[in-house]
Amino acid sequence: MKKSLLIPREQYLSAGVHIGMTSKTADMNKFIYKVRPNGLAVLNVGMLDSRIAAAANMLANAKDILIVAKKDVAQSPAKKFAAFIGARSVIGRFMPGSLTNPTYENFFEPEIILLTDPAIDKQALKEAVQIRIPIIAFSDTFNNTDFLDLVVPCNNRGKKSIALVFWLMAKLIMEKRNQKFELKPEDFGYEEGEERSEMRHAPRQQNRPMRDGGNRDNKRRNNNRDRR
Repeated sequence: MKKSLLIPREQYLSAGVHIGMTSKTADMNKFIYKVRPNGLAVLNVGMLDSRIAAAANMLANAKDILIVAKKDVAQSPAKKFAAFIGARSVIGRFMPGSLTNPTYENFFEPEIILLTDPAIDKQALKEAVQIRIPIIAFSDTFNNTDFLDLVVPCNNRGKKSIALVFWLMAKLIMEKRNQKFELKPEDFGYEEGEERSEMRHAPRQQNRPMRDGGNRDNKRRNNNRDRR
């Protein structure tokens, strides 16, 4: 018997959350449902569904949450999501030292961080690694997932996809907090007719950040691989 999804499968598919890229990393192989004849990877909707639930569980119980969104397509829904769940957000450029330099004017010490793309949000990823906080990230087929504590495997380059995932996470979080939720996906920027080109190639991948502590942290990364 198949496990029921949080929302109808058709709603996921309509948003294009499953549409990956032609570029694929070994890290993301386990989240790929199939590869089309044209080389385009299709992500597993069931795995995305369970990871959205897991992310919501982690965030619902956290107090100091940071949401990071540098890419244009993610900025509006990320800002809406952060404001609605009571999180702090960094929209646009992430200034070096935001999490590691106490003398910086906008220094912040979150207990958990959510990235909309670990490749684009690489500075935030690097600093989150340094201060050793849990890291959640929307990850597409081209992403490396080193140092991520929870991968949310989805199309992180499509406006509809990002809006739907943020909306659903907000809905789950508010339900877990026993708070009222009446917003719709459209309130997070979901627009009918928006869809990314299926044959776009991924941007240049980021250099993988290194933790202080070398071998000790590499061991932690390996131990976390199954959890991701």
